[in-house]
Amino acid sequence: MISVNDLKNGLTLELDNGLWTVVEFLHVKPGKGAAFVRTKLKNAETGNVVEKTFRAGEKVAKAMLDRREMQYLYKDGNEYVMMDNETYEQLQIPEDHVGDGKKYLKENMIVQVLMHDKRIIGIDIPAHVELEVVDTPPAEKGNTAQGGSKPATLETGAVVQVPFFVSNGDVIRVDTRSNEYLDRV
Repeated sequence: MISVNDLKNGLTLELDNGLWTVVEFLHVKPGKGAAFVRTKLKNAETGNVVEKTFRAGEKVAKAMLDRREMQYLYKDGNEYVMMDNETYEQLQIPEDHVGDGKKYLKENMIVQVLMHDKRIIGIDIPAHVELEVVDTPPAEKGNTAQGGSKPATLETGAVVQVPFFVSNGDVIRVDTRSNEYLDRV
């Protein structure tokens, strides 16, 4: 059990017979009355987001998650096949458990699979990935003075905004949390 005063973004809690991840929290201390903590919680299984308010100092159960390093092998229909790096066991993860990270998944990529009571609840992909640009319009001469950007389609199908000097075939580093171009590799 932890106090709601110790909540952090990304922390997973056991509430109302379900797993909830803290998306956002705010400690509020009004001038009159008791302090409270306002939170946005995302259901780990359904993806529903709810707002919940706790009294300051209230205790909640922290979920014990098992993080296992696995290698992404391939996509089979609506499921992603992962291999456990220790036991070499293959697991199939439904597409809805993969989340927004699926647009950055590349074969043989190492990811963290989150499990609770031998049940898969999601995956964490690396914060930065290196991917090849497969389609982007060519830079126009004289259009680089303002330092603008153009869309680029990556080898996994993700689309990011890149500087004008990036061309087809370049390998770039992308921040998977914000979908932003970082640099050319």
